[in-house]
Amino acid sequence: MRELTPQQADDLYELISERAQAGRSLITTSNRNPPDWYPLFPNPVVAESLLDRLINTSHQVFMNGPSYRPNKRPGRVAPQPKTSTM
Repeated sequence: MRELTPQQADDLYELISERAQAGRSLITTSNRNPPDWYPLFPNPVVAESLLDRLINTSHQVFMNGPSYRPNKRPGRVAPQPKTSTM
């Protein structure tokens, strides 16, 4: 994620606020922890409000492990499955 423009931050805030008020589901993914989002917003009040709505009613799934991106690089040869000999 990159820093948001004021318009982008307002649009994201509106989207999350409307879905929260309507009791609608929203799935988000990020490669950053929620506290790391604050510097991405130009207005700290918008950041706090958005994250409050997003985090306090969420179910969070944290995934740790190797990235699959290196395996998807163009030109990379997929590893062949190992065969056993008996």
